[in-house]
Amino acid sequence: MTLKELNFFYCLSENPQVTQVAKELNISQSAISLAIKSLEQKLGESLFDRVGKKLVLNERGRFFKEQTYAHYVALKDAQTLFQTNQLAGRLNIAASKTISNYLMPDIYFNFLATHKEVSFDINSINSTQIIEQIVNSKLDIGLIETNLSHSNIIKEHLCDDELIIVTSDKNSPRKLFIDTIEKKWILREVGSGTREIFIDRLGDMAKELDIFMELHSFQEIKSILLKNPNTISAISRVAVEKELKAQTLFEIKLINIEFKRAFSLIYHKDKSKSLLFNTFIAFLKKSLQT
Repeated sequence: MTLKELNFFYCLSENPQVTQVAKELNISQSAISLAIKSLEQKLGESLFDRVGKKLVLNERGRFFKEQTYAHYVALKDAQTLFQTNQLAGRLNIAASKTISNYLMPDIYFNFLATHKEVSFDINSINSTQIIEQIVNSKLDIGLIETNLSHSNIIKEHLCDDELIIVTSDKNSPRKLFIDTIEKKWILREVGSGTREIFIDRLGDMAKELDIFMELHSFQEIKSILLKNPNTISAISRVAVEKELKAQTLFEIKLINIEFKRAFSLIYHKDKSKSLLFNTFIAFLKKSLQT
């Protein structure tokens, strides 16, 4: 049944004169009659007694009205809200660990503080998982830190980032060739954008690394580094800014190797772009580029 059919039904339940109702609604009598017949066919029984030119609500019609009118009003209210507030809604977003932990909290908060009828479903997973969920249309927006080329995904640049090499060993040289580092490497898990950028950039040299541990959390990695000067990691600069300033971690610059990368926004090429979708993306880009 449709809202139009229900609207005609409730109007006729208050005024059995089809001619008058048609005039009030500015439609033809036949349109009303067809709509009521359609509603009755869907319900499997008559709701009105046909008395001359009148449609008089019968006992089943009265019962139907009692049971449905409150729900109809709620649906109409929802329709009005939806049409008048196009920035109301829920976005399903997933961000990689670096972006989620160090860039997004304030952005989420500031957007929600401005748009009271918006909500987010927020996930923090690695870039590979985000890409998979975007392809399968399980996410509206993905925020990743890895390279991507996929025919079903649109990718837009957000901002630039840099991976750096850090250790808690304050006596370590500040410039080294990677093959002269004699420390245990603590890296992110397979599938993370941070790890993929690091390993891809090293190429064949990655085979010589002493990868001692693989962890899912930057906090876990930093905890290991801080307690064990014989360990080392490749990590986003934004993830260790506080530790670098406090001089509890120290950067080692690799000779002839840099790890530049971009943070990207992705979504499915067939994703419909609502006003809410476009407004949030514009807000996100402005926040990260200022």
